[in-house]
Amino acid sequence: MKKIVLLLMLTSSVLISCSKSTSDKPTAKQNDVDEEVIEEEVIEETWITIPVPADAGSGMTWEFQETVSDDFEYEAQASNKGAIFLDKWDDWYHNAWSGPASTTWSREHSSVENGTLKLIASRFETERVNAGVIHSKQTVQYPVYIEANIKIMNSVLANGAWLLSPDDTQEIDFMEGYGADFSESANDDLSWYAQRMHVSHHVFIRDPFQDWQPSELVNGNGNPSPNPTWITRNDGAGNILWKDSFHRYGVYWKDPFNLYYYVDGVLVTKREGKDEIDPLYLTNSTNPGDTTNDTRTGLSKEMDIIFSVEEQGWRTINGKVVIPTDTELSNTDNAFTIDWIRIFKPVEN
Repeated sequence: MKKIVLLLMLTSSVLISCSKSTSDKPTAKQNDVDEEVIEEEVIEETWITIPVPADAGSGMTWEFQETVSDDFEYEAQASNKGAIFLDKWDDWYHNAWSGPASTTWSREHSSVENGTLKLIASRFETERVNAGVIHSKQTVQYPVYIEANIKIMNSVLANGAWLLSPDDTQEIDFMEGYGADFSESANDDLSWYAQRMHVSHHVFIRDPFQDWQPSELVNGNGNPSPNPTWITRNDGAGNILWKDSFHRYGVYWKDPFNLYYYVDGVLVTKREGKDEIDPLYLTNSTNPGDTTNDTRTGLSKEMDIIFSVEEQGWRTINGKVVIPTDTELSNTDNAFTIDWIRIFKPVEN
């Protein structure tokens, strides 16, 4: 999955020497054939050379950031990750928190094998699960393009690829998916979620706690937003679910007030301007939440890259919290699988 091989065939031409003889029989001279050798050129489009869909800007080009990108072409056992993995990642959350809702994160629920990172979940105790999470040892900051090739698990659990500032006040979710189209615990259809991918961002105040993220409505006024947060597939596949195949999920974090989200190289939604990033002034540098004084800094902080599996308590259907059953946890496709993650910075051309 790391490369796409394209074959270019050079057209062969056959040049036949024609004799001036009037004889009906061909001479040896006439049978001479000057053939160009058919050449086959193989061009490999790798995970690095797939074109970045975002515009780097006038006079700029995209530069690959090797130290934080990863193709996972190595082995890292669940119980012993090894030096290559640990050079870039920590198999835990980015602080001491052990997980949300009924989730307890576990170092032994992540591994690298067969060229992919895998995060899994298992039963921990009644109505609780162990699940995998990792975070990058290096932070990233705008302007930056981040993209990962991902296949989400067949589960009611949330699979996330996201960025979070070390102080937990700024967050960018460039992929948040729920693979299962049915919940045994809620005994209900979940195909609406399985057909959609969530992309969004948050700005927080931690004390007293406030959280703002965009919705499907324009500033909550009841009008549909032209820039949705729940994305349906746009590849002509109809109701085929996101979990059925790998997809490329990317975000161009251009600056503190502009975000552009891409799926399979196509721009699917965006947030532009202060009021689409922080309409409640939660990032005010002088007095957070004070709408009379605009000192908003937006999404300006360095952020960690996080891949996670978790149960999210907000998902309640028919009065029941949607949690995986033992049967669902035993699914053969119960793995959040990341093929690669690549990071680019715009530099002068």
